[in-house]
Amino acid sequence: MRRFLPFLQWLPTYDRKWLGKDMIAGLTVGIILIPQGMAYAMIAGLPPVYGLYASLVPVVVYAILGTSRQMAVGPVAMDSLLVAAALAPFVTSGGENYVVMALLLAFMVGAIQIVLGFLRMGFLVNFLSKPVISGFTSAAAIIIIFSQLKHLLGTSVERSGLFHEMLYNAMVKIPETNLLDLTIGIAGIMAIVLFKRWRPRFPGVLVVVIVAILFVYAMGLQSYGVKIVGLIPTGLPHFQLPQFDVPSIIKLAPIALTLALIGYLEAISIGKSLEEKNGEETVDPNQELIAIGSSNLLGSLFQSYPVTGSFSRSAINGSVGAKTTLSLLFSSLMIVITLLFLTPLFYYLPNAVLASIIMVSVVGLVDVEYPKSLWAYRKDELAILILTFLATLFIGITQGILLGVLLSLLLMVYKSSKPHFAVLGKIEGSDYYKNIDRFGEDIDVRNDLLVVRFDSQLYFGNKNYFKKLLYKYIAAKGEGLKGIILNAEAINYIDSSAAQMLIRIIEDLHDKNLQFYIAGAIGPTRDIIFSSGLIDVLSKKHLFVQTKEAVAYFDDTTVPSPLSEKVAYQNLRRR
Repeated sequence: MRRFLPFLQWLPTYDRKWLGKDMIAGLTVGIILIPQGMAYAMIAGLPPVYGLYASLVPVVVYAILGTSRQMAVGPVAMDSLLVAAALAPFVTSGGENYVVMALLLAFMVGAIQIVLGFLRMGFLVNFLSKPVISGFTSAAAIIIIFSQLKHLLGTSVERSGLFHEMLYNAMVKIPETNLLDLTIGIAGIMAIVLFKRWRPRFPGVLVVVIVAILFVYAMGLQSYGVKIVGLIPTGLPHFQLPQFDVPSIIKLAPIALTLALIGYLEAISIGKSLEEKNGEETVDPNQELIAIGSSNLLGSLFQSYPVTGSFSRSAINGSVGAKTTLSLLFSSLMIVITLLFLTPLFYYLPNAVLASIIMVSVVGLVDVEYPKSLWAYRKDELAILILTFLATLFIGITQGILLGVLLSLLLMVYKSSKPHFAVLGKIEGSDYYKNIDRFGEDIDVRNDLLVVRFDSQLYFGNKNYFKKLLYKYIAAKGEGLKGIILNAEAINYIDSSAAQMLIRIIEDLHDKNLQFYIAGAIGPTRDIIFSSGLIDVLSKKHLFVQTKEAVAYFDDTTVPSPLSEKVAYQNLRRR
C-alpha cells in the first residue's frame, strides 16, 4: 500500500511542528495559484474558471499519490499552450465544444500516463534531450508571450499558433489599441517584476490583482472599453464523464502523447531538483507517472484540463517551508473557498493584468545561457536546439517537439555509427596502453603488434566502419605486423551482424598468418563472444582480462595465471 499510496510513508512519522509550515506554504501557493490558474486557462483558450477547476481535484489526487513532497501541481503555461495548439484546428476557442474537447484531452493524457507508469515506461522521457527541451521551451515561451498581446492591446486579434502570424495579426491591430488596457498591462508587468526582485516571497501577484480590481471598479474603466474577466460561475466543479468520440480521440492522440511526455518531464524535473536541494530521495519516476496521470484523469471528471508540476509554485512551496504533500491540501482549500465565496470579487479583474501575470511568469523560460554553453563545446547539439526553436516558432508547436526528438535520435545514431576508434601503445616505463595520438612522444611503438580500442557497442550500424578502420591500420603497419589485439573494455554489446563480421575478420586474418586477440571484454560481451560462435574461431587462449596479458602472451614471455584464465573465460553459457 505504501508503494501506491506514498503519503502512508510519511504520515505515521509526521511531526506536529511541520503542520504550521505545511499550512503556510499551502496557503501561500494557493493565493498565487488563484490568479495564475485563471491566467493559464486563458492561454488554453478556456474560460478563467477552468483554471480554478484544474487547481482543485488534480491537486488533491497528487497529494495522495505523488512522491515529491514539495512539488506543486496544477495548470501551467506550457501545457496550457499545448492544449490551445491541439484544439485550435478543430473547434472555436471558448465554445462549449472546445471545453468538451479539452476535458477529453485531459482524460487521454491521464490514461496514457497511467498506462506508461504501470508498464514502468518512465525512461521514455529520456528521448527528450535537453537541447530539444530548451529550444522547444524557449520558443513556446515566446509564443505564449505574444499570444497575450491581444489582452495587452485591448483588442481582438486573430488566433494562431505560429509566431510570424501572431506577430502580423497583432501589428495590424495596433491602431485599435485601447490605451487604458495597455497602461494597465504595462503597469502590472512592472509591479510584478519589482515585487519579484525586492520581495520574492511576498505574494506580489495577488496584490497586483487586488489593486487592479479596485482601480477598475472605482474608476468604472469597463465603460471605457477595458476588457474584464466578467462573471465567473460560483460553486465547485461537478462530476461529468468526458464525451468519448472516436474521431476526436484519433485527432487528439498525437498531442495527447506529446502532452503526457512533456507534462511528465516537467514534473520529474521539478521533483528531482527539489529532491537534490533537500537531500531527500523520495521521488519514484514510475509512481510519478501514475500520480500525474491520475491527477489528469480524475481531474477531467471534474472539469479540469491537463495539469502537471509548476516550476514557480514548487519553488515557492519549498522555500516557504513545505514538508509534505499536506501543503497541497491547504492550497486546494483556498481554491474551494474561492469557488464557493470569492468568484464575484474577480468580476472587475482586467484581462490585461492576467496577461501581465502570464508574460512575467513565462519570460524566465526563455533559456539564453544553455545555448551559449553549447556554442562553446557542442555545436552539433546547438544546431538541434536552434532547429527545434525555429520549427516550434514557425511550423508548429507539436511539429517542433517531434522534429527535435527526431533530430536528436538521428544525431545519436550518426555518432554511434562512427564512434571513437583509437590505436593504443604502451607508455614507456609502465603497463598502461593509451591512445598514441594523445601520448605520442611517450609511447613505445611496435611494428609487429597493433593494439586498437573501439569505444562503442558493435552493431549493424557501425560494423562496416569498424572493419574499414581496422584494415586501414593493419595496412599501415605493413608486412612486419604479426598480431592484432582488440581492447574491448568499451564494447558493451555485439549484435549478430557485428559478431558475424568479427568471425569473418578473424578467419581472414588467420589466413594471412596474423594472430587476433581480445582483451578486457566485460561480462555481457564475453557472453556474446561465447554464444555467437566467436570463441570457436578466436580460441579461448586468445581471450584475456588485460591488454598487457595479451601482449605478454603474444611475446611468448608469460602464460596467464589460472585466476586470469578463470576471469577471462567466465560466461553465462557455461553455468
